[in-house]
Amino acid sequence: MPCCGVPRECHWAYTAGLRRLRWMGVYASTMGLSTTVLVMAFLLSGAASMERQAYFNKTGDLPCEFVNSEEISLADLVVFWQHEKKMVLYELYRGQEKPQNVNAIYKNRTSLDQYNLTLRLHNVQIKDKGLYQCFIHHFKESQGMIPIHQKDINLSVLANFSQPEIMLISNRTENSNINMTCSSVQGYPKPKKMYFLLKTINSTYEYDADMKIIQDDDTGLYNVSISLSFLVFPETNTSIFCVLQPESTQIQLLSQPYNIEVIRAEGEESEQANERVENRTPERSNEAQCVVNISKTDPDLGAGMPSKEISSGVREEKHGRGIQEPF
Repeated sequence: MPCCGVPRECHWAYTAGLRRLRWMGVYASTMGLSTTVLVMAFLLSGAASMERQAYFNKTGDLPCEFVNSEEISLADLVVFWQHEKKMVLYELYRGQEKPQNVNAIYKNRTSLDQYNLTLRLHNVQIKDKGLYQCFIHHFKESQGMIPIHQKDINLSVLANFSQPEIMLISNRTENSNINMTCSSVQGYPKPKKMYFLLKTINSTYEYDADMKIIQDDDTGLYNVSISLSFLVFPETNTSIFCVLQPESTQIQLLSQPYNIEVIRAEGEESEQANERVENRTPERSNEAQCVVNISKTDPDLGAGMPSKEISSGVREEKHGRGIQEPF
């Protein structure tokens, strides 16, 4: 048993050895009753891992949750954290930090709250996700280091995607199709779904499309996009949205609307216009999956926004600023 800080290459073997000794009953047969009870409590403390989340490039907390009921001085404790890949994040040996035992990946990226022994991991990266373990030992001159606490923390890393952005690939064709793409960047983990919503005055259609996913080799973040061709009728005001559904712990993202607004010919009677619309029932695209109601996210169409007229008699407009809100 070393009488100085536990060397970096020995942390894993040392703690694994302690676990083997506990299961063999060595502590129970060689120590007093109070110590045996203490070891049993230690075994129970590591039974379940705690789930924690941290955001990319932010600071994540790794709580050790040690209740120092005996008020043991830090000078008599050995505290260290390690990653499941056997990399040491931090070591506090009897009140003294041991940076020489810290893996290079975590150098200058950790700080300890010595009041509650919570470790803070700064500048969190995607590769930092995984299982972390906090070990606390009570150092006694006559017995060496006695394990008294262990806590497992499972850290997940999140990065918020950018607001989805709709781009017009090509203008309306003779059969009233328009081609669009939608993209969102720099997020993690992979989103569950990305789709278009086409909303008319009477209904809303959901259009699924194959999501293209690209992962950055350096950061591990994802860029996603979809493309689709829409059948749009010039007699009907239409708003097109793009929706990104990330993981359940993240907020659903909604693009700014791409609006297509009907321009009535001057002097045309409204009754004739209505009859024309009613006699031409929109034919639903083969890619439409279901009909949903998004009335709580209806935007004001064309309110105070710039627009341009096109030869088909339909005005298309795209708002300068979008919103980002959950359904």
